[in-house]
Amino acid sequence: MQTEQAITEMTAEIKRLDNTKKNLTLSMTALKRLQMLTTAYEQLQGLSSSRQYRECAQLLQAVIQLMAHFKTYRSIDQIATLSRNVSDVQRELLEQVCEDFELTFAKGEVAQKRGMLSEACLVMDALGDPARSRLITWYCNTQLREYRQVFKGSDEASSLDNISRRYSWFKRMIKTYDEQHAAIFPTYWHVDEALANAFCEGTRDDYKTILAKAVRRSDGQTLDINLLLSCLQETLEFEHGLERKFMNTSRMSMDTISSDVNSPPFSHAISEAFEPYLSVWVEAQDKQLSTLLPKYRSQPPHPPDEEFNSQTVIASSTELFAFYRQTFAQCAKLSTGARLVELSRVFGKYLDQYAQQVLLCYISEGPTGATTSRLPSVQDIILVLNTADYCYNTSTQLEERIKGRIDEQFRENVDLQSQADAFMGIASATIRSLVRKVEVDLEPSWREMRNTAWSKMQATGDQSTYVAELLRRVRERAREIISLLHKQQYARAFCDNLVELIATSYTANIGQCKPVSEIGAEQ
Repeated sequence: MQTEQAITEMTAEIKRLDNTKKNLTLSMTALKRLQMLTTAYEQLQGLSSSRQYRECAQLLQAVIQLMAHFKTYRSIDQIATLSRNVSDVQRELLEQVCEDFELTFAKGEVAQKRGMLSEACLVMDALGDPARSRLITWYCNTQLREYRQVFKGSDEASSLDNISRRYSWFKRMIKTYDEQHAAIFPTYWHVDEALANAFCEGTRDDYKTILAKAVRRSDGQTLDINLLLSCLQETLEFEHGLERKFMNTSRMSMDTISSDVNSPPFSHAISEAFEPYLSVWVEAQDKQLSTLLPKYRSQPPHPPDEEFNSQTVIASSTELFAFYRQTFAQCAKLSTGARLVELSRVFGKYLDQYAQQVLLCYISEGPTGATTSRLPSVQDIILVLNTADYCYNTSTQLEERIKGRIDEQFRENVDLQSQADAFMGIASATIRSLVRKVEVDLEPSWREMRNTAWSKMQATGDQSTYVAELLRRVRERAREIISLLHKQQYARAFCDNLVELIATSYTANIGQCKPVSEIGAEQ
């Protein structure tokens, strides 16, 4: 027991010695750091007053790092005082650097003091993000002050007519930055990009105000569509120029990694202001389309001076979709949001009208439908069938293209399926019209069948005379029509409908042949 007690006392003594050594080491380290901090602080004060900013930046980083080791000692008066003094020096340095920038730019001495200002930026880096942001914001506001005065103070200068002057002004400003100021700021600050962002934000707000006033004009004048589109196109080109300038693959910050890769930083930065007013442009396309439909209705399916081709479509259909393609491409450049949805609905509206008011009218039999002279020709019907098939396929492709370009949240709002179905319905109607042409041709044979005295027939013989004529007419007309159908599905549909017609007509005409004798029935 005595041995064990002696060992325990010895071990405890060793532990006390170890703790004492550890505490002594920590105290010596703390004292050494305190001495370094005090010395660095005093040196920093001297360097600050002499504006030796490069040395200041290095020393300031050391002071901040050393000060971090004394956070737990701030209850000690001397440490608390030193901490306040360091904070005061930081604030003084911040104000001093900002003042140096302001005075240098105000006096036009940038070229002479570019080196000092560049070293001062190192101090701002050491002071942290808030200091750096303050300097960048000041610089942007200083460079844009004249722009804001020129283009906000004068109604004439700020009008849409002078939109090119805004972008020319920015190009001159960014050229000045590249040639005179870029060397001042560290490249990783991206001051030129911050300047472009500030310009875009201010310009976008200006446009929103200008466009709102243009819509609320009391003199009755409406917003000039051509001017609106011209300004928007110029704005989009300006934005694309900014994207090309600032989209650098070597720059991969956390912001760019986490952002949507499909949304460049300057995409719609200014053009967003035009978005609500593109409805006026969509309405203009609606009005233009409304003038095309009456013209299409008045045109014949096939110009009389042109040779018929069974594979062609009606010219108005290709003209309509050419207009659609051009309008869609233009709108997609201007907006891929709600306005494109509106345009797709306008497309659907006039596709419905084209199907019902143009194509269907071509194959209608006229108001009475009782005379063969009112029936459309086989050539016209074939052209309408080809056109309906073309419109069906092209409508489906148009819907897919719009969905491919529109913003994802609007994709479900694009639907031209009902219009495609309408054209397929027109195609079915043309098949029935072709069968109707055969039906008219067969009417004399059915009339002969009905007029035969079946009750007075004395003996059976070869096939009746009406049968031979009926078969001849069916073969001739069916051969003619099928030769003009270039899709198997339509040829099959025509044959199916024709068989059904002949069977139904034969059954109906038998009922009208009464009375029929037994010999007549055999015949």
